[in-house]
Amino acid sequence: MAEAILDLKNVCFSWKNSGRELLNLPELLVEQHEHVFLRGPSGSGKSTLLALVGGILVSDSGTLKVLGKEIKNLSSSSRDSFRVDHIGFIFQLFNLLPYLSIEENVMLPLSFSKIRAERAGKTKLEQINEAHRLLIALELEEPLAEKSTVVELSVGQQQRVAAARALIGNPELVIADEPTSALDSDLRHSFLELLFSECKKSGSTLLFVSHDSSLSELFKKVIS
Repeated sequence: MAEAILDLKNVCFSWKNSGRELLNLPELLVEQHEHVFLRGPSGSGKSTLLALVGGILVSDSGTLKVLGKEIKNLSSSSRDSFRVDHIGFIFQLFNLLPYLSIEENVMLPLSFSKIRAERAGKTKLEQINEAHRLLIALELEEPLAEKSTVVELSVGQQQRVAAARALIGNPELVIADEPTSALDSDLRHSFLELLFSECKKSGSTLLFVSHDSSLSELFKKVIS
C-alpha cells in the first residue's frame, strides 16, 4: 500500500459560537502520487477542508494527518513552516505579486522554505534554472524570454505561473483550489494535462478541488 499523504477521520469544524457546522467529514484518504478530484457545490466545505489540511484552521474534533503528522498537535508557527515546506497551493485567484517578475513569483516559496530551496537546486543559479524549466514546461517560454510582467499575462498564463510556483521545490502535496474557474473548456483540459505531467515528474500528490463535475473524467479517483 502506498504511503498516505492525507489521512482524515471524523473531522469536524465550526466557527466558535456560530452553532453551525461547516464541515463534517467521516473519512478521507489520499495516497502518495495520486491525482484526486474533490468535487462539491459552493458552500459544501471544500475551502474549509483545504484550510484545515494547510494548517490555517484547526479542526474541532477528529484526526487529520498530513504526511503522518497530526496537524492540530503542531504550534501555529510549526504549521506555517510545515505548510510552506511540504504543500504547494494553486489558488483560485492565483495570488501573484504584480511588483515581482514572473521568475521571482515562481521562486517565492524558496525564500521561505530551506527544504524546497535545497530540492530546487544547491545554488541560486540552479534554482533559477529550475524555475525556468517549469515555466518552459508549462508553455511560458515566450513571456519569460520577453521579461513580461505578471499583469501583462493572460488569465491562462497567470494560472500557469501560479502552478509553477506551487510545483517548485517538489512539495509532497499540491492543492489546486478551483484554479480553472476563469478558463474556457479547452484551456481547462490543456492546463490539467500540463499539471498532471509536472506533478508526475516532481513526485507530487495532487488534490484538485472544483465544483465543475465535467473535469472529473480526467481523474482516476473522484471524491464527492
